[in-house]
Amino acid sequence: MLERFYEKMEKENIWRGRIDDPRDRDSYRWHQVVKRINLFELEERQFSKNEFGICFIGFCCDAGIELNLGRVGASKGPRAIREQMCNLPFNFDDNIKLYDIGNIVCTKNTELQDAQEALAELVALVRRAGLFPVVLGGGHEVAYGNYHGIKRSLASSDDSIGIINFDAHFDMRPYDRGSNSGTMFKQIADECIADDEAFHYMVLGIQEYGNTKSLFTQAEKLGVKYITGDNIKESEILEVLNRVHGFMRGRDAIHLTICSDVFASAFAPGVSAPQPFGIDPKVSLGILKNILKSGRVASIDIAEISPRFDEDNITSKLASILIFEMVSTLVRVYNDEV
Repeated sequence: MLERFYEKMEKENIWRGRIDDPRDRDSYRWHQVVKRINLFELEERQFSKNEFGICFIGFCCDAGIELNLGRVGASKGPRAIREQMCNLPFNFDDNIKLYDIGNIVCTKNTELQDAQEALAELVALVRRAGLFPVVLGGGHEVAYGNYHGIKRSLASSDDSIGIINFDAHFDMRPYDRGSNSGTMFKQIADECIADDEAFHYMVLGIQEYGNTKSLFTQAEKLGVKYITGDNIKESEILEVLNRVHGFMRGRDAIHLTICSDVFASAFAPGVSAPQPFGIDPKVSLGILKNILKSGRVASIDIAEISPRFDEDNITSKLASILIFEMVSTLVRVYNDEV
């Protein structure tokens, strides 16, 4: 399954950009240090225990958005994010490594679930190799594959996963006509119920105008924790962090997933469902860093960036900066600096 949807990085290298001084490592940018690896290297290669490696995975897929009747274009998101990450400064020591393993590519709506399965396989392989996955969407259906990749890679089947989703929507719609970018957390909830497992799900940034009464009722029934977008602000940050830490308590692993439509459209216009009253990314970043400092985050995905609607690459730039800050925080956790 994995080989069918897997695409290694193309010969035309995306990772290229400005070079200030090729001999001065302190002037290096990400494009100068990212190493392209492929699936087969991952299975054979031994990564050093004395290194901390981040591995980027693209999920090039519009199928979930199209099936959800949204504005397609997010399949080009992974490339756009990579292009914006190229010139980020590499401010880390030699034992910090950046890898890019390529993409999972889905071109047919009928193959969405198979592509999600392929992503789950790849995320599990990356984690078993000792690398930290950062998955670049694609539609938010990427979260379903990432979740199952985390689950497969955990040491024990009894380990508890908590999902923290930055999103304007619950994404828990019915899927009797098939899955899409708005159904994945209902799918996970139903799987947990079927397997007699607890469902641990928290959403930050929910917009009341973007979710039906039925979705709120369902969230309450399933014990979903949520904080509305109106409450994600600097003046209430301590209350938000208290609730987030309460949710993480007892969880063995955290799946951190970000739908870019959670942010105000002034910061993130290039999404399927723009939010004029979305949340401020600067406030969100403080919460994201706090979650990462727990040391429990197992994988990150960021979704719904659509370059065709993204004037001046604002949304992909935002994604690249968020990734830079999150990677920097992960490095500090690895170095015991938090």
